[in-house]
Amino acid sequence: MAATLSSIFNIHPHSALRIKFHIHPFNHRLISSSLSSSSSSVIFSRNIPPKRHFRTPFYLHFSRKLSHNPSFHHFIAQAQATTLFASDNDTTQPHDFSSTKVHPKGRIYQETYGCQMNVNDMEIVLSVMKNAGYDEIVSDPESAEIIFINTCAIRDNAEQRVWQRLNYFWFLKRHWKSNVATGRSFSLHPPKVVVLGCMAERLKDKILDSDKMVDVVCGPDAYRDLPRLLQEVDNGQKGINTLLSLEETYADISPVRISKNSISAFVSVMRGCNNMCSFCIVPFTRGRERSRPVESIVKEVAELQNEGVKEVTLLGQNVNSYNDAYDRQTEPNVDWKLSDGFSSKCKVKNVGLRFADLLDRLSLEFPEMRFRYTSPHPKDFPDELLYIMRDRHNVCKSIHLPAQSGNSNMLERMRRGYTREAYLELVKKIRSIIPDVGLTSDFICGFCDETEEEHKDTLSLVQAVGYDMAYMFAYSMREKTHAHRNYADNVPEEVKQRRLTELIEAFRESTGQCFDSEIGSVQLVLVEGPNKRAPETELIGKSDRGHRVIFTNLPVPDLVDHDGNRVPKVGDYVEVKILKSSRASLFGAALGITTMCSFYNVAKQEAVASLCLHWMSLLTYAPLTMANYVEYHPFTPQPVVAGGDGGGNPKVRKKKEMK
Repeated sequence: MAATLSSIFNIHPHSALRIKFHIHPFNHRLISSSLSSSSSSVIFSRNIPPKRHFRTPFYLHFSRKLSHNPSFHHFIAQAQATTLFASDNDTTQPHDFSSTKVHPKGRIYQETYGCQMNVNDMEIVLSVMKNAGYDEIVSDPESAEIIFINTCAIRDNAEQRVWQRLNYFWFLKRHWKSNVATGRSFSLHPPKVVVLGCMAERLKDKILDSDKMVDVVCGPDAYRDLPRLLQEVDNGQKGINTLLSLEETYADISPVRISKNSISAFVSVMRGCNNMCSFCIVPFTRGRERSRPVESIVKEVAELQNEGVKEVTLLGQNVNSYNDAYDRQTEPNVDWKLSDGFSSKCKVKNVGLRFADLLDRLSLEFPEMRFRYTSPHPKDFPDELLYIMRDRHNVCKSIHLPAQSGNSNMLERMRRGYTREAYLELVKKIRSIIPDVGLTSDFICGFCDETEEEHKDTLSLVQAVGYDMAYMFAYSMREKTHAHRNYADNVPEEVKQRRLTELIEAFRESTGQCFDSEIGSVQLVLVEGPNKRAPETELIGKSDRGHRVIFTNLPVPDLVDHDGNRVPKVGDYVEVKILKSSRASLFGAALGITTMCSFYNVAKQEAVASLCLHWMSLLTYAPLTMANYVEYHPFTPQPVVAGGDGGGNPKVRKKKEMK
């Protein structure tokens, strides 16, 4: 028997070991068939001092041999937990090991802070961990052996919340024995705390040095390495990998959806950012831009459709700079076309399929799927993208157009690549092509050296544009950024907060008009669930522009199956007549349950013809341009004719009636 175990574990000739295997349902194939299944322990020894029983070289080798099975730490943790719980029971009664649920890899608890990209990243992490054998997720940290916290580094407030949670996780880990004894914790061993995301990359040294608070620090481009990093912790080391990649997109990983029954989902199409705005930390925590291949995105969306998802939001730090230049020919000597009047410090070497091409493909292949996207940069709105948004019924007429400031001098200090005048011209063009579009934006108050006059320009921009919604923040200086190296954060905090209050008031005065304009219209609403304020009587959903719509939960005609009236359910498209509005919501009456194609009167023949022509265009490997947009989409309303009037304004020809 000793010889058999020696051949399995390759024990050092001068080592001694006592291994006690409790009878658990784990993989017995690791043990020689000569070992009796009724044996509860195996003992072998040599005449050496007992101090050398657990020498580090053997422990490392032993751990690696069992990397895909219950680890040595697992047996120790089981023994500790058994001893701890036994103190509360009658010691004369034998412990029933067969009824104990074994978690060989550990249970996972996760928390996510920040943007939608972090939500999608956590789904990628859960997929990586599931493939490595960590397939159980719990809803509370007290029951987890592994705690993931996905972080955001955009503003200081987000980081402070993360530190508060880390303090609690440290308490669960440091006082694990007493927590288990008092019933506060239910984990089998002290939890390993793993910090992910932007904060992990930015503050890795500070996090690891914080009194053993964190075990693993993993940056946004290193999630594939998480199983190895956790193994290093088992080996008594800290696990850290915050290297940024020029290629990693996780295109081959199918995310594990956090919201299992949700009708909406996020799909990451590109990562990183090349814009280098002076206030932004993203290029330093997320790296340079790289895009997923179109085919991998189409495959993921198809999987989501099979799972019942009705709305997909395409994600990227600069999503409309999407550029699939992989595994296909790119046109030589083609410049990256920007919005009129906009500039970029980063030049694109190889122009492949752009964001308009991606939307074109997705909207045609999934006619009953809604598509949104965030977060774009105003510089990357060429005309073909705007016409695709206008002509595709399932591409939502909602554009996030971050302005950040309404003053040209401030925009130059921010390194945004445009002026106030260029931004307003873009808004004018967007609304001329997509008249019913909804616009949202981002604004920063109190950036370095901002004067009262510059602040007033921002207020006037908000009033002039009239946004449906806006994210507004007081400026928070971030290390490593251009502003941190070159400017002084010299606007007092009380001034920042006062300007933020004024900006919010200016927004509220103008946003009401956006919602009031919808009164009397019929909107297609995707039902998301009961209204939390009246869950028994009201349903809530979103319109094409992203407005929240509330209506009474009553039976309405089913215009799809034509089998009488029924109550709308989650995932239904419902026609809703808008009766009134507030500054944040629309209220209406449901008219009937329908489909997207029926509501927008889209002919199936037209969709099939356009799809065939679209595949012909793909065979040429030519990215979508205004010229081939007309050639391959003859039934699209008001296509633009290549050329224009010589003054930068495209010619328009009206749609011909299809015979």
